[in-house]
Amino acid sequence: MTPVTGADGGTARVGIRVDRDSCAGSGVCALFEPRYFDQSEEDGLALPRVREASPEALPALRAAASRCPAGAITLVAPDARESVAGDRAD
Repeated sequence: MTPVTGADGGTARVGIRVDRDSCAGSGVCALFEPRYFDQSEEDGLALPRVREASPEALPALRAAASRCPAGAITLVAPDARESVAGDRAD
């Protein structure tokens, strides 16, 4: 795994974003990674439990993003404002 590097060259926290307009409400993210994702009781769509996670969480977050059937999960390095490689399901 390649560490996420911040704009200052240090290790950055990973931002977690869910595009609720794209989310299909399948619950796969919450099933596989309940530490980071939940589902809304109102509409069943995904909700991130936290806005950011440590770089050590990147493998689990990438797995959740790749399993998302709608490709609604994006992982970002907040200080770089760029998508983290391997964060979307193709």
